[in-house]
Amino acid sequence: MGVKLQSRLEVLGIYLFILIMFVVILYPLLWVLGISLNPGTSMYSASIIPKHASLEHYKWLFTNPNSDYLLWYKNTLIVASAKTVISLIVVLFFAYAFSRYQFVGRKNTLYVLMLIKIFPVLMGMVAIYILLSLIGLLDSLVGLILVYVGTSIPTHAFLVKGYFDTIPRDLDEAAKIDGAGHFRIFFQILLPLAVPIISVVALFNFMTPFMDFLLPSIVIRSPENYTLAVGLYNMVNHEFGNTFTRFAAGSILIAVPIAAVFLFFQRYLISGLTSGASKS
Repeated sequence: MGVKLQSRLEVLGIYLFILIMFVVILYPLLWVLGISLNPGTSMYSASIIPKHASLEHYKWLFTNPNSDYLLWYKNTLIVASAKTVISLIVVLFFAYAFSRYQFVGRKNTLYVLMLIKIFPVLMGMVAIYILLSLIGLLDSLVGLILVYVGTSIPTHAFLVKGYFDTIPRDLDEAAKIDGAGHFRIFFQILLPLAVPIISVVALFNFMTPFMDFLLPSIVIRSPENYTLAVGLYNMVNHEFGNTFTRFAAGSILIAVPIAAVFLFFQRYLISGLTSGASKS
């Protein structure tokens, strides 16, 4: 009886912890949603979701001539899509080479990548700024995309390499006996089996430009090149804090493409996140 009671208490404690975490995570989201639906510029209402909820702030973002929200959204989608595609191509070929082949400098390169992962991107901001200025890509979406791709390669390459290492090499050998070349093995055997980790890497790459403020604020100067994070910040800053309701509406809409990508890859994400332990 005592064992059963202890087991029930443990289960109750787990559910209580999950409930507390759910409230901690959900409440700020509901609060921002309530602000976005609150008419006028007030950030406060009697309830989380205001009684006289209105979509006027969402309408303003898309229809007002003074709003550049659609431009910011387009820029962010361009950066996110390009970053995802280019990063995936580079990371997949990099991981395949380091997982399946032995060559001079392989281990040293892996050690260097591990060392790069230790240091935050913030440490290289001055160098990145100077480099982009020298090659004429400062204040451009192309420069921002290249920086994003470069900074994402070390971490994601290790994830994908670790996943490739878990795929038996016997499949490669069997394919070679049947006359398959390296590219055929890569595209027809490894990639279909690596869909879970590819989904995780694609989601992480796609999310970053929507969430990141620091890097775009350093690289981008022209309002026509603003991403969502920089554009929304400047909208609030230039209006002396009187447009937080519009800011909240714009922030809520950021989640739409991320949620779409998440739902698209949903069935692969769990297995991808629990795989890919690094091996060298």
